[in-house]
Amino acid sequence: MVSIREIQGDSLNSPYAGQPVVTRGVVTGIVRKGFFIQTPNKEWDGKGSDAIFVYSPDYTTTVGADVEVSGTCVDFLKDDDAKPVTQIHLESLKVNRLSGEKITPIEFTSELLKVTNLTLSLTLNSMEGMLMTIKSGSTFIAPSNAYGDYVLALPEQLQEADVITTDDGGVIVEGSNPLRWFPGFRVTRYDFARRVNLGSTLRTSVTGPLNYRVGAYQMAVSQDFEFDQNYVDITKSNLVPESDSITVMTLNCFNLDPHVESEKSVTNPRQDVDDDWGEGRFHTLAQAVALQANVPDIVALQEIQDNDGAELTEITAANETYELLIKTIEQLSGVEYHWVDVNPELGMDGGQPGGNIRNGFLYNPNRIELLAHSTRVLGKDNASYEDSRKPLVCEFIEKGTDNHLTIINVHLASKRHQSSIFSPSNPGVDGKLSVRTEQARVILEETIRIGQRGQDYYVTGDFNDGENSEPLRILVGESSHNLVFDLDPQERYDYNHRGKLQVLMHGVVSKEMHVKDRAEYEIIHGNELIGIEPGTETDKPSDHAYVIAKISF
Repeated sequence: MVSIREIQGDSLNSPYAGQPVVTRGVVTGIVRKGFFIQTPNKEWDGKGSDAIFVYSPDYTTTVGADVEVSGTCVDFLKDDDAKPVTQIHLESLKVNRLSGEKITPIEFTSELLKVTNLTLSLTLNSMEGMLMTIKSGSTFIAPSNAYGDYVLALPEQLQEADVITTDDGGVIVEGSNPLRWFPGFRVTRYDFARRVNLGSTLRTSVTGPLNYRVGAYQMAVSQDFEFDQNYVDITKSNLVPESDSITVMTLNCFNLDPHVESEKSVTNPRQDVDDDWGEGRFHTLAQAVALQANVPDIVALQEIQDNDGAELTEITAANETYELLIKTIEQLSGVEYHWVDVNPELGMDGGQPGGNIRNGFLYNPNRIELLAHSTRVLGKDNASYEDSRKPLVCEFIEKGTDNHLTIINVHLASKRHQSSIFSPSNPGVDGKLSVRTEQARVILEETIRIGQRGQDYYVTGDFNDGENSEPLRILVGESSHNLVFDLDPQERYDYNHRGKLQVLMHGVVSKEMHVKDRAEYEIIHGNELIGIEPGTETDKPSDHAYVIAKISF
C-alpha cells in the first residue's frame, strides 16, 4: 500500500501513472463519476496533495467512510491542452469503517490567492482533491447558472486596492490581471442549488473537495447553503428617439431561432435542441426592446439563427426568426419593425453547426428608412473572416431630417479557444486574438473610407474583447473614439465570465462626432446580473447586458 501523497507526487504527473496502486483514505465528497478520498489528520504542508479522485461510476460509497481502494493510477487528460488530473480508476473497494476520522478543511484566504497566476496554479495543483472551505460573508460575484456553478470573492478581496467593484456587488476585470481566479463551487445536487443574483452574500460556510474540471478549479459541494439574496433592478435607458437623432440598441440574441429542433437532425442533441419560443426568450427580448430601450430607432442584432435553428439542412434564411421577434415587439409597443440582413453561405460563418448565425438589423419604418442597395457584408474575401461572422453594413436615413448614418454591426471571433490559466502549455493564451486583430483592421479600413466621404458611422456589436485590447486599439485607430470610455470605470461591463465583469460590446464613432458631443452611450444592466434556477430551462434571452447609443445630427 502506498500513501495518497506518494501517488500524487510533487508535479503535474504522478510517478505511479499507469501502475496498479492500493491506498487508503476518508471519503470527502461524491460526484457523478466517482468520489474523493483524503488522508486523515495530516496537516497540509503546501508541497503536495493528500487527496485524490477515485473514478468509479459503478461503485458507490458514503461521505465520511474510511475506505481502501485499489486500481490503476491514471493521469487523466480531457483534451490536449488540459492539465493532467491524477486519478485512481477503481477496481475494488473495501470499507474499513463507515465513520472515519474527521478531515479538517483548508480555508481559502486572500493571502493564499494573492499570488501570480503561475504560483496560484502550482498552489491549487498541490491542493487538488483536498477538502476546502469558503467562509461565510463572501460575496457571489457571478449569478447562478443552469449547472449549479457559483463564484465568490472573499470579504478581504473586495477591499484590495486593485479590485474595482460595482454598485451591484460585482468585480470588474482587472487590466493588469484579466485572468485572475476567484474561488467557487458546483453543487452536485440540484435540490441544494439555489438561484442567486450577483452581489448576494454567503451566510454559511461552504465546504467540499477541490475539483479540476472544464479548465478551472472549483469545489464539489453536496450540502445546502444559506445566503442573503441581492435583489437586482432591471435598468431602463434614459435615451429616447427624437427628431434630428437616431437611437441604436445592440442585442446579442444568444442563437435565437423559432424552431424546436429534431434530435435526428442536429450535431449534438443534448446541446442543439431548444425551444426559444416556449422558453419565453422571444418575449423577454421584445420586453428589452420595447420597455427597457424605449423602442429604439434601430436594433443591431447578433446571433440570429436561420428558420430551423441548429438542424443540418440547406436552409439559411432567417425571415421567420425576425418576423416572430417583430410580432412580439409589436404586441408590446405597437411598432412594427422592418428587418434586414444578408444570408450567410451555408455553414460558412461559424457558430452552432446548422444555425447559419448572422448579424441583422431591425428598424422602425415610422422614423427610419434603409438606403437602397446599401446593405452589404465585410470580409468575405479576407482570411480572418473565414468560418466567422461577417460584419453587416447598412446606411440608414432619419426621415424627419434626411440625415444619414452608416452602421457596422460586428461579431468578432470568439474567445472560447482561450487556454485556461491552469493549462500546462500556453496558459491563458487566446488562440483567436490574432484573428480578431485582423478582423478589426478590416473594420478600421471601412470606417476610414466612410470618414473620407464625410459621412457619419457607428460601429457596434459583440467584439469579444475588452476596451483596452489590441483588436479594439486597432479598430479605433487614430480617427475614431470608443464611447465605452465615456462611462465611469465601474460601469464598463456587459458580460460576466466566471465572476469577472467585463465589457465586450462597444460603440465606436468618429473623433469628430465625439468632440462635438454628438453621441451618448449607455449600458442597460440587469440581464447579466440575475441568476438562473439551476437544473431548469430559462427565459434568459442573452448572456450580455444590452447597450444603446444616441447619435445626434
